[in-house]
Amino acid sequence: MSYLNNQVGYREELLMTRSVIKKENYVLLEPDGLVKNAIPGYENCDVTILGSPAMGATFADYLVTAHENGKNCGIGGEGIESFLYVISGEVKVKNADEEKVLTEGGYIFSPESNAISFENQSAEDAKLYVYRRRYEKIEGYSAHTVIGNVNEMEWIEYEGMNNCHIKDLLPAAGDFGFDMNMHILKFKLGASHGYIETHIQEHGMYFLSGKGMYRLDDEWVPVKKGDYVFLDAYVPQACYAVGREEEFAYIYSKDCNRDVQL
Repeated sequence: MSYLNNQVGYREELLMTRSVIKKENYVLLEPDGLVKNAIPGYENCDVTILGSPAMGATFADYLVTAHENGKNCGIGGEGIESFLYVISGEVKVKNADEEKVLTEGGYIFSPESNAISFENQSAEDAKLYVYRRRYEKIEGYSAHTVIGNVNEMEWIEYEGMNNCHIKDLLPAAGDFGFDMNMHILKFKLGASHGYIETHIQEHGMYFLSGKGMYRLDDEWVPVKKGDYVFLDAYVPQACYAVGREEEFAYIYSKDCNRDVQL
């Protein structure tokens, strides 16, 4: 085990962190202090586990740096659906249905029991965001493989606001075969949600650019590029984009299309 940012040895300043851990409520993880985890199946990769059932999530999120020839021959497994997004660099991905080289902004969703394999065939590192979740089956419906690139998609105004835009990465809005969706939400400087949301769905969020003030439960918390947030069910949430230069954007998961299990 070692540190994600390779910071070792003594520091001149006091030890401190912006990370906040409130299990079964919300979690903020800043990059400093995160560790690399040794996980079977990942070769020549640095892997950090972000979201997990240990914090109350029904899914697992990972941050992966695939070095030259870095690979994994099976992300998924029996009953598990999976998703891989390329933050930077490029990797060759495949499952039982598709095979493609994904560049920055590229992604693949693979349905349950259809594992994703990837390999970095470039000399440059590839940075990946990976998601796994147990699929909730309902009779008469099933999901299918989806491959795309967000750079080839149009931004859509978010709930009628012209300074906030969204991209839906999966077709869950019109297909009950999908029990989750992935989105990228982007705020121009000074933009915000239209209201404080409170809903049963969980979120895992990785911040791709900019800075924001995020309402997490009853607190306003500063977040920025490279941070990760888990939000449990019914946690009040909203954000403002802040800063002087870069727009605020993040990729996030959301469970959907299923009734409450009693």
